[in-house]
This record gives sequence, structure tokens and C-alpha cells, in this order.
Amino acid sequence: MRYAVIDFETTGDQPSDDIIQVGLVVIEDGVISRRYSSFVRPNKSIPEFIVQLTGITDEMVADAPVLEDVLSDMLPLLADSALVAHNAGFDHMFLRYACERSGYLPFDGRVIDTIPFLRILFPSLTSLQLSMVSAAFGLGHDRPHQADSDAEVTALIWLKCLERFDTLPLLTVQKLAQLFESDPSDMGWFMQEMRVRKESAVSIDPETNRYFRQYVLNVGDWDEEKPAREEEGSPQIGKNESFDEFYDKIKTNLRSKFEHYEEREAQEHMIREVESSFSSDRHLMVEAGTGTGKSLGYLIPSLYHGIKEDKKVIISTHTINLQEQLRQRDIPLLQDIFPVPFRAAVLKGRSHYLCLRKFEQKLYNRDFASEKEDRITAAQMVVWLSETNHGDDEELYFAGRGAEFWQTVGSDTDSCLNRMCPWFKKCFYHRARNEANIADVVITNHSLLFTDIQAENRLLPAYKQLVIDEAHHFEEVASKHLGMDLHYASLVNTLLWLYKDAKNGQLPSLQFRLQRGSEQKAADWNQTIESVYPRMVRIKEEWDKLTELLYMFVSERNDGGGTESGQLVLRLKPEALPKAWSSLLVIEENIYLEATEIGKKLERLVTELKEETDEFATSSVLTDLSGSVKALLRHRDVLRFFMQMPDPHYVYWLEAAPYFKSKSLQVFAVPLDVSHLLKQHFFEAKDSVVLTSATLTVNKTFQYSASQLGLQPLSDTEKVKTVQLASPFQYRKQALVLIPRDFPSVKGATADEVFLGALVGSLADVAKETKGRMLVLFTSHRMLKQIHPELKERLKPSGIQVLGQGVDSGNRSKLIRMFRSQSSSVLLGTSSFWEGVDIPGEALTCLAIVRLPFQPPNHPLVEAKSEQLKKNNLNPFTALSVPQAVIRFKQGFGRLVRTAKDRGVVVIYDTRVLETSYGRNFLYSLPGPKIEHLSTQQLVPRISDWMGEENG
Repeated sequence: MRYAVIDFETTGDQPSDDIIQVGLVVIEDGVISRRYSSFVRPNKSIPEFIVQLTGITDEMVADAPVLEDVLSDMLPLLADSALVAHNAGFDHMFLRYACERSGYLPFDGRVIDTIPFLRILFPSLTSLQLSMVSAAFGLGHDRPHQADSDAEVTALIWLKCLERFDTLPLLTVQKLAQLFESDPSDMGWFMQEMRVRKESAVSIDPETNRYFRQYVLNVGDWDEEKPAREEEGSPQIGKNESFDEFYDKIKTNLRSKFEHYEEREAQEHMIREVESSFSSDRHLMVEAGTGTGKSLGYLIPSLYHGIKEDKKVIISTHTINLQEQLRQRDIPLLQDIFPVPFRAAVLKGRSHYLCLRKFEQKLYNRDFASEKEDRITAAQMVVWLSETNHGDDEELYFAGRGAEFWQTVGSDTDSCLNRMCPWFKKCFYHRARNEANIADVVITNHSLLFTDIQAENRLLPAYKQLVIDEAHHFEEVASKHLGMDLHYASLVNTLLWLYKDAKNGQLPSLQFRLQRGSEQKAADWNQTIESVYPRMVRIKEEWDKLTELLYMFVSERNDGGGTESGQLVLRLKPEALPKAWSSLLVIEENIYLEATEIGKKLERLVTELKEETDEFATSSVLTDLSGSVKALLRHRDVLRFFMQMPDPHYVYWLEAAPYFKSKSLQVFAVPLDVSHLLKQHFFEAKDSVVLTSATLTVNKTFQYSASQLGLQPLSDTEKVKTVQLASPFQYRKQALVLIPRDFPSVKGATADEVFLGALVGSLADVAKETKGRMLVLFTSHRMLKQIHPELKERLKPSGIQVLGQGVDSGNRSKLIRMFRSQSSSVLLGTSSFWEGVDIPGEALTCLAIVRLPFQPPNHPLVEAKSEQLKKNNLNPFTALSVPQAVIRFKQGFGRLVRTAKDRGVVVIYDTRVLETSYGRNFLYSLPGPKIEHLSTQQLVPRISDWMGEENG
């Protein structure tokens, strides 16, 4: 097949814009056979933003041929070819208009867009941007946004796609073709071409051993997996082998593996402290800053203890990212250097795993909400199934509505057939559970720890030793998971799963299947289903009425526009409810009664039908139906708890977004204090709990963190030990903290023009000095959006790009990628950028902290905790607000120095660190950088001196 790969640079993206450069690469028989490129003389001047993007100026195109001449050279090369482009809609549109304007016949061949094919064939690609894809494939792309370079790299990418088709199993290609059978587009045509090509090339498919129910899988049966040291003669840890002897073997292996291996004092200290806490059944709080190597600091003793004592050790992280980092980086390293074989398993929440039964049913029934989008996502997952060992959604990069598609095929407890399911032995969730059961160490996350408590410890294997990494989040996650919430859409979506319209939904699907049964019984069952529909309509009507009234309460009491993020928030107190609350209770009672009646009828129906049928397709529908009924009853119970507010130890509040109004309403009921629950379920129930983080201390003491976690009093050294490890970095040489002491202060919640003007001016001056490479941390979305346009304007002449969270993109990973790929950039971030952002090396030289990160005092949970502290004669500001802000501040500071070679400047624009009695808590909690305060005018010269100093 012959392909013509094209790319155009234009003066804009409207039909009235002109082409300024053409790039064309011809592929024949799998190799590049021709290239053509030319500038084109446009009829208008090239806009400045296009010049900046492409580097193409008016001078460069002044003597170029006109469009008609370029087309006369180019069009013969397109003959008998399928047109290929990256985002083909754009290039095909400009080709069509160009032909029309120049009097040529339009191109009438096939058009192929590389973007959906990349999604399908490379399911884990994290970006579909041309330069990012070329980097992922290791392809050179020296002049992005120039047509010849873009066409060349697109051609190389398309060749990779064709190669990938050749390596896919025959059944996978047939499955893809089947998915696009009824698709009239050129994509549908191409899939059929690939099927024919594959079938003619492959007579016997070597992949047949991986086939199961007409799908290609990359896994066998999970019950074939065996523990690490089951075989006779497998190395073991000797009964009398001390930890020191064992650890010496590891260090010997490390020295032979790494030529420049050096022991890290802080890491050594941590390893021994964790081992000691396990062997003496004691809890440990250990603060280990960046560079300590805390992952190995707890993994080595955890594995030693788990293997030697034959006990399961659980490691819990706050983020899925850290779970993946441990799986992909730390565990493989340890498997290389460990003296004995071991197994480490990663276990996530159930919804992260694909349910193969649901996926099979969805594809069989062509149950696509969005035909085009869902078909591509399904195809992407068909390819991914032939590669994945884990069936975990983190491995997939979803574009468009992919995440919505996943929600319909993710695993869940309520709709699981367990051993009755034909997919049971291939099931990814049960595989992960089995791996956890036979592993020495299980890596999970805080959310699942609390889900396990709610499930009466039925999810995780039994354990007595626990390591909690990112422990500064543990209390916050506990509040969230031990509480309850209900979003408007959650209840509506459950109703839609049951019944969307006469053809779609679990109940219509069941009715269709019942038509084939015995007439009398089928008629009775059908009547039961029909009787449920009016009740579901009434629930939807009452729910709409209730959420509209609740939204009115929220909006009336949020005259100032709500929180910084724009959310409207209203706390409700049982003793001071709005006057009309009793009428709302009547609506809730109606919802409760209707849901209860639906539950009774459908549960009885499911029981009767299960006794009558063992047909898999019907059993499958019944299982999903049963799951939806349970979800409906759960929503009913959460709503009742919220509306009646029976527990005085809970905090109740409403949240909504002004834009989506009642459709965005969410109700919350969260325990005020979870410390006693943490104590009960962890510190009293487990032999040893190790809590670690880079930020556990405030003012060099663990008191605040300990009180939040239920570990008070800390005086009991028999049971709890605290250790603060010295950082391996030389902060005095690597980091300079500058505080402009004459900087304007912010009065009240919002910044005035004086502060904003001074901030833009100073940030621009500093950014020019550091040539971008700057991260600016805000506590307010509003302020970030106020600063962004003017700072962008100020820095444009210096060629420094300004990227804003929620302005240029809401995706944190994408913004960080953009920041790292552009050497001269300033990145403005709020909440999620204060931690977990890792930009080592010269990409980040300057960190600016605009305001100290205090939580809004009017957030319902903060407000309720403050009231509780006042009742106990404590000052909420010093007992809660300051310590919370200090820990966040330390996290923010930690973004600058990520390796021993990093060097940079932190500018703090909040003069409260100098002017208030609590300000010293922030500076005193830092790991020993050089701190100076000076006038705003002296900032840039001091940064210049510091960056120029050789030895700090």
C-alpha cells in the first residue's frame, strides 16, 4: 500500500488562513521513497504567534512559490495514495480548500489520522502530541512545527504503527476489524485491510496458547502462581542469621552492581530503626527528607522481617504514583541484589482492575454510549489485553471519554460472579489478591487500608506489621474514607444503569432475554420490571427537587463566590438548620421509600431468576443488576444519614459549582476526629506501625502529627519511637532562601492591585535573571489567574513561556512535561503542585512561594476542628492552622532540591514569616538552607551573585 504523509504550516486554523509551508513524505512497500517540501508565499502577513510557534517569518516566505505552483508539484505525489497526517482533519481541510482555490480537483483518496491509531496500537502512550510521541519512540525531531520535519517524523511514526500491526496476534487484528466492521469511515476500511493482510500472511498463529474466549491475553491462570521460595533447595534466611549478616550480603551485592556505590548515612540509620521497630514490636515515626532513599530504607527491613518470620508486611502509600514507582523501580532493583528470592505484590482498589466479563459483554452487545469514541477505547483495550500482566487502568492512557468507558467495565464487588464466572481464573482483581496472599510484602495505598477496615479486613491478607509512607496524608485520607458522600450524578447514574431508555439499561436488557422463557413466568417477571419504572422516575424527580432546594441554600449563603477554587460550600449544623428543612425531610422520605420498594422487588426477581436459569449471558445481566440495586440502596442510606444527621461527632456539609448548579451538588458527612479510630484499628491492633514522610515535624517536634494520628502521648517510648533523620543534601550550599522584607502584604482574603502589581513585576525580573526555570506556588486559583496574563505579556519579549495550572492545562503531568521540554519556562501552580512534583536538575532553578499555605478557615472540617479545640481551651490557629501550613510549606520547599547536584533559590513573598510570632515556625522547620532578608530591589542582584558563585 502507498501512503502520502503530509503536514502543513499555516497562518492560523481558519478556512480563510493561508498555507506557508508544505511537507510531504511518500511511503511505498514499508519504506520512504520520496520527499517533497517547500515554503509557500501567503496572501497575508504571518501573525506573531505563528512566527513564535514555527520560526517561519515573512522574510523566509517572501520569495517562495505561490500555492498553485506548489500544488502542481505536490498533487501528482498524492495519486493512488492514502493520505496520512497527525491530526488529519486539519491538514485534509487545508488541502481541500487549497485545491478549490487553485482550481484543482479535490483529493478523493482515503484519509488516515495517526492519532486514533496511536491510541489503539500503543495503549500506554502518555501523550499524543507529535514531539512527545517522537521522543517516546526515540525518533529525532529537531524542528517541531516546521512542515518538512513534522511530515518526516509523522512518516516514521506511521511506519512504527504498521510494524505494530505486523506484530499483533492474528486474533487481536481480527477483533479490531470486527469492532470497526460497521464503521463507514476510512478507519473502518483500513482495519479490514489490516485483517486481510494479516490473514494472508499468517496461516498458523503462534499465539494460540494465549487465546481465551476469543481474546488474546498475556496471562495464564492466576492459581498457577507460586510463592517465591517454594521449590526445594531455594535460598532461605537462616534461623540464626542476624539482620547485620543479611544486610552485609545486600551491601556486597550493591558494590558489585554499582561501581560508585556509597552508603548513605541517613538511609543506614532508617534501615536499622525500621528493623528494630519490627523486631521489638514498637511503632516508629521517622521523618526522612528528599535524598534519604526512604523507599529502600523501609523495603529492605520489611522484606527481611517478612521472609524470616514468615509474616506479611503491608506497605501503604498515599498516591498510586508512588505504588507504581515502588513496583517499577525499587522492587526490580531489590530482586537483583537480594540474597534470597522474594515476591512483592501491588494491590489497589478494586475499581482499578478490568472486569473481563463486563468487557466481553460490552463488546458482544456493542453497548457503546459514544459510537466513535467508545469503539477506539475498546480497540485500545483489546490490544492492551495482549500485553498487560496486571489489568490495571494506570497502564492505560485514556483520551476523550475513555475514563467513562472504564467505569462501565471496572471490577466491583457487587457484580462479581466469583467462581461462577468463566473468566474467574484469568480475573485481574483475583490475580492481584492471590499475588498479595503469596507475597512477602504487599504494596497498597491508604484508601484501600480504610476500605479494608470497612470490609471487616476481608480485602488485605492478615498482617501485624505496617509501613505508612507519605504519612502526613494518613489522617486526611482516614477522614475521607471513614466518612460518606453522595454526588448528584452518582444516584442518577445508578438509575441510568438500571434503565436509560426502552432499549438501554440492565432492566430492558433483562426483559429482552425473558422473551425467550416460559410465557407465564416471563409475563409475571416482566410485570414486576414494568412496575419498577414509575418508581425510578419518581426517585429521579424527587432527587432533582431535593438537590435544587439544597443548591438554593448553598448559593444564598455564598455571596462572595465560594472558595478559591470557585466551589460553593455550606456547613450544616443539626442545631441550626434552615427553616424549610422539615419539607426537605419529606422529600428524602419519599426517595427512601421508593428505593426500598425497588430494592425488595428487584432482589426477589433476581433470586427467582437465578434459580431458573444458568445461561451465562442472563446470569451476567442478573449479577450486574444486583450490583446496581445494592448501589441504589447504599445511596439511599448515605442520603438518610446526611439528612437526619444522627451522629454529633460528624461534620455535615454541601458543595456545588456555580456553573453546573444543582447538577454538581455533593453532600458530605465526615467524622470530626479520626484519631481514636486510627488508634483502635492500627496502633492498638498491630504489633508495629512505621510512619514515614519528608514532613512529619513542626518546629523539629512530632507532637502535631502524633496528635492527629492518635499516637498521643509520645512520652511512651516503650511503644513509640520518633526519629528525625539529617538530610544528605548540603542545603547551606545548595539552597538560598530570600525574603523581600519591604514587599506589600495582603490584607484580608484577596490581594489588592498594589500587591498584584508588585508580584508581577518582581516575578518577571527574577524570571529574566534565572532564564525561566521557575516554579511559582500559589494558594489561590484566583490570584494565579489574575497574575498569568500580565506575567506572560512581560516575559514574551525575553522568550520565556508562562504556563498556568487551570489556564494552559488542568493536567499536572502534562504541564510538568511542557515545563521540562521548554528550557525557558515559568510554571504557575496551586494546590497539587505543592507536593509530589519532581523536577530535578537545571529545569528548576528558582522556586517562588507567593503566600504561606494556610487552609481556608471557613472549610467545614477546619471550622469544626477549630470549634472543638476552642472547647478544649486551645488556640485553633496555633494548634491546627499553623502546623498544617508548616507541613505544606515544607512540602513546597522540597520541590527545589531533588538531587545532590541541584542548586537554586527560594523567594518567599509573604512577609509574615518575618513579621509575626508564628512566622519563625516556618523558617525553623526548613532543613538548614541559607536564609536572607533584603529589599525587593536587591533580589535580582543577590540571585545573580548566588547563581554565579562556584561553591555556594
